[in-house]
Amino acid sequence: MDKLINKKNKHRRKGLVIVNTGKGKGKTTAALGVLTRAWGRGLKVVMLQFIKSKTGKWGEIRAAKKMGVEMIPLGAGFAFTSKDIEKDKALAKEGWELCKKKILAPDGTYDIVILDEFTYPLHYGWLSIEEVIETLDRRPPNRHIIITGRYAPQALIDYADLVTEMRQIKHPYQEQGIKAQPGIEF
Repeated sequence: MDKLINKKNKHRRKGLVIVNTGKGKGKTTAALGVLTRAWGRGLKVVMLQFIKSKTGKWGEIRAAKKMGVEMIPLGAGFAFTSKDIEKDKALAKEGWELCKKKILAPDGTYDIVILDEFTYPLHYGWLSIEEVIETLDRRPPNRHIIITGRYAPQALIDYADLVTEMRQIKHPYQEQGIKAQPGIEF
């Protein structure tokens, strides 16, 4: 009987909270890999990008449009170089309101919700980690959440089911002065 129970639970679905963090490259790219895999399996995916400019035409936005995947840039560009932090805070709060709607949407609306570069507004204190965790607790039980960005708060790391830290060993900009390139970084 135990073997039968184990076989039934082997492929049981449970919504996971996945965090890709660290100072190395690949956090968003890993999330995009899951997005592509899920899309290929017929799952419903949405990606909300916190720092990427609402007017950006990044490679992943172009690809998502061709695939029919919902991808929503919510920011004004790179916040750490911003000249208007108050605007960035307001955009983060506005973006979080949309994220909550996606996270809490009725079961079957989305299988995976990706919050790209979401750790930054948490790190800067623009959003409440307690409210985020409370919202994640209320999501439909099978909904996966992927969160990316540097400086993931310890409370989020403790809450998550899977945490990967990207660690930079070598980077072409520091080593050779090679700037970001289309198709690799954007």
